[in-house]
Amino acid sequence: MESGKKAVVLLSGGIDSTTCLALAVDELGTKNVLALNMLYGQKHDRELESAKAVAEHYGVPYYEMDMSVVMQYSDCPLLKHSGRSIKHESYGDQLKERGGSGIVDTYVPFRNGLFLSAAASFAMSTGASYVLYGAHADDAAGNAYPDCSVEFADAMRRAVIAGTGGHVTLEAPLVMKNKAEVVRLGLGLGAPYELTWSCYEGGAEPCGECGTCIDRARAFAASGVEDPALKGVAK
Repeated sequence: MESGKKAVVLLSGGIDSTTCLALAVDELGTKNVLALNMLYGQKHDRELESAKAVAEHYGVPYYEMDMSVVMQYSDCPLLKHSGRSIKHESYGDQLKERGGSGIVDTYVPFRNGLFLSAAASFAMSTGASYVLYGAHADDAAGNAYPDCSVEFADAMRRAVIAGTGGHVTLEAPLVMKNKAEVVRLGLGLGAPYELTWSCYEGGAEPCGECGTCIDRARAFAASGVEDPALKGVAK
């Protein structure tokens, strides 16, 4: 990213988006970064609280957009109007049930496509030149989350550039990295992972059993570091 230009970071309050925010602040400085969170009708507010805390930590402006009306027809178990339960098993096990490839239950239909389109409009309206989102290779593996793939990011980048007349471009700086590599990058940047929330359940503590909890635990274990968000939490 070019020094002196502004960036909009899609910030959900999790590991990946927090790492993107850390990268943007490191490269462009606090005054040139905006945090944008999308409300899509999720079942709990824990990740929203975390996003606000992370934005406050960095001292960057924080904005929210409500996209829940688009998701009203989806029965994804992450949504508050859905009666379906969230599976408590790893993404790998879920993919095995699909023959090694296929969209997982917690995929919200074309969510990143919707978010990135809105973020591009927001960026152009606020004078920002970049939109960053935290897709990474583990989420794209086996087509579990197709809107996290390199192919998707490249296609959306072309669309954003064309649709804004070249004023805005899309950056997916983590798209070639696995979760452990994302964690190591963020640790090197001093990302406040103690403020983040990844669990799909909205309890007082992470459930430790849903796909994203398992993914997060493995990433910190592979990095040889205790998850700072779990310090003091009973095992």
